[in-house]
Amino acid sequence: MIQMNDKLVYTVHEVSSILHSSPNYIYELIRKGYLPAIKLGSLKVLKSSLERFLIQNEGKDLSNLSDIKKIVIEVEVNE
Repeated sequence: MIQMNDKLVYTVHEVSSILHSSPNYIYELIRKGYLPAIKLGSLKVLKSSLERFLIQNEGKDLSNLSDIKKIVIEVEVNE
């Protein structure tokens, strides 16, 4: 298993593993400018960029990158 603290640079596949999402979704994040990347043979993501992305997007629903929303949790109270 990949540990986030072990590296300074990650491949798209490593990022997808860390975030528990598909490589295609990571490529879309990069293509739309949400996740910065660098090309060193293939696309790579700096650890610092990944950490910044996570902090900046905490509390957001990124399921649909064309319609990013704040996460709203509704709690039903049974009396």
